[in-house]
Amino acid sequence: MRRFLCLFVLLCCVIGAVQAAPAKNVLVLGDSLSAAHNIPVEAGWVHLLEVRLKQMEPGWSVINASISGETSVSGRNRLPALLAQYHPRVVIIELGANDGLRGLPLADLRSNLAAMIDMAQHAGAKVLLLGIEMPVNYGPRYRDGLRAVYADLASQKHTALVPFLLEGIALKPALMQEDGLHPVATGEPLVLGNVWPKLEPLL
Repeated sequence: MRRFLCLFVLLCCVIGAVQAAPAKNVLVLGDSLSAAHNIPVEAGWVHLLEVRLKQMEPGWSVINASISGETSVSGRNRLPALLAQYHPRVVIIELGANDGLRGLPLADLRSNLAAMIDMAQHAGAKVLLLGIEMPVNYGPRYRDGLRAVYADLASQKHTALVPFLLEGIALKPALMQEDGLHPVATGEPLVLGNVWPKLEPLL
């Protein structure tokens, strides 16, 4: 009888641990750069990531919570509900471009990103931060400050970091839409190519 009770307690503990463990979900919280702006959804880098995970890392799912026009403050406000709903193991944060395009204070961006990282880590998720850069007409002070926000937070919060999501893409007109801000469909695999080396170790 005692042996049976011990086995029963052990089984309950195992079941409880499984239930408490985060799901094998990757949550992407971003703006139009992750929301397949002006291209088919299936051509966007987030969908391409989902396809790759199904092939290489069975059991993982991707939830794309990205919204065109999203700022860091609106992402910060939406994140708690997303964490509660999906219980992700990995959270990819791709925000800051719209803050920068509007010339919003970098201190506010830093505060919002830091809060989102803290929320995700407190929920048991690993974090990948995707940096973005501003056009040259924003001036070196703002552009350098923006780079520093991502780099400093990644270092202080111990997150993975892609310094510039559109590295090797943004300055090639053939890979960019007419607005000069978003990749065309043929550029999206290269975006995933920038993300994957930093994401794979987190899976």
